Amino acid sequence: MTTPPRDCVTRLIVALAVTSAIMTSAIVLPRAALAEDSQFDKMRARIAAFVADKMEKLGGSRIVYKVDSDGLRESVVTDLRDDVYKTLREGKIAFAGLAIRDAGVELKIADAKGREELKRKLASAAEGLPSHALTVTDGGDGLIRLAATDAASAARLRDLVEDSIAMIEQRLKDAGINLASVQPDGTDRIRIFIPGMMEPGRVTAVFARKVKVGFRLIDVSMPAEQAQSGTPPTGTEVLPGFKDGRHYLVAKDSALDGDDISYAGPGFASGTKDPIASFRFNGRGTRRFAHITAENVGRPFAIVLDDKVISAPVIREPITGGSGQISGNFTLEEANSVAMLLRAGSLPGHLDLVEQQVVQPAAKP
Repeated sequence: MTTPPRDCVTRLIVALAVTSAIMTSAIVLPRAALAEDSQFDKMRARIAAFVADKMEKLGGSRIVYKVDSDGLRESVVTDLRDDVYKTLREGKIAFAGLAIRDAGVELKIADAKGREELKRKLASAAEGLPSHALTVTDGGDGLIRLAATDAASAARLRDLVEDSIAMIEQRLKDAGINLASVQPDGTDRIRIFIPGMMEPGRVTAVFARKVKVGFRLIDVSMPAEQAQSGTPPTGTEVLPGFKDGRHYLVAKDSALDGDDISYAGPGFASGTKDPIASFRFNGRGTRRFAHITAENVGRPFAIVLDDKVISAPVIREPITGGSGQISGNFTLEEANSVAMLLRAGSLPGHLDLVEQQVVQPAAKP
C-alpha cells in the first residue's frame, strides 16, 4: 500500500476539520433558514467534489447507508392520525371510523361544519410548513380522506436524511472518529468517507445497534446504593449517571421511548443560557407523557440514554405541552451529543448498510 505524503494528509485533515465545524454548527439552525440559503447546498457540493478528489489520492473507507423510507411513511401517517384525533377532540368535532388506510387517514364526519372546521385547523397547523401539506378528499356521505402531498413526502424524506446526517456526524465524533465527511447521496442515501481509515467495520459497528432512549420512573423506596449492594425491588435496576457520578434506582420498563420523540436538538436555557437538549413528543408521546406526569406529581423520573441517566428531574406538575428540556451542567458539545442521541433513538426505522469499501491510495506516478 502506498502511503500518501504527510503534507497532503495534513492539508486534508485541516480542511475536513473546518468542514466538520461548519456542518456541526449548521445543524442547530432552523431548517427553514437552511432551505432558503442556497449557499449551504453550494458549500456541500464543493465539499463533495473536494472529498471525491482526495479519496482517489489518499484512500480510506467509503460507506453508504440507505434511510428507511418505508418506516418514514409509516411514521408520517401515524403522526397524521394522531394529529387528526387531537384536533377532533380539542374542537369537540363528532366523528367515526378514524383509521389508517392506503398510506392515508380516513374518517367520517356527518356534520358539514365539522368537516370544514377540521380542514381549517389542519391547514392552519401546516401553514408555512411544506412538509406538513395535505391533500383532503371528500368521498361523499361525510367520508374524508387525508394524505400527505407528494411535495410534503419529499420534504419529509429530505428532513430525515438531514437528521440522519447530523446524528451520524455526532455519533462518529463520540466514537473518536473525527474526520468523516458525511454527505447525501441521491434522495434516500448517505455516503460516508473517512480518509486514511482502512477499517470500515469500525464505522459500521457504531450503527449496528439502535440507541436506547427511555423515560423511566425513579424508585424512591430505597437508596440506590442500598439496592446496588443488595437486592433491588422487583422490576427495577440501578443505572449510573451520565456525568454526576451518582447511581439511580429506576424502573426497568420505560414509560416512553425514542419512538415517542418527534424532534430533538441542542439549545440554551432561557434564563441561565446554559447549554441544554430540547425535545418534542409526537401526538402519542404527548398524551402518554401528560398522563404519566399527572399521575406522578412529586416523583422524580429518569431520562435514560444507553443505560445512563442523563437527567433526573422531579415532576412538579402535569406536563401537557408535549415538549421538554434536559439540563445537566452540560457543555455545548455534551448538549449536542445528548440531542443527537435522542434524535438517533427517534429516527423512523433504521439505516440499512448498502456498501462498505476500502479505497486504496493512488500509486505515485
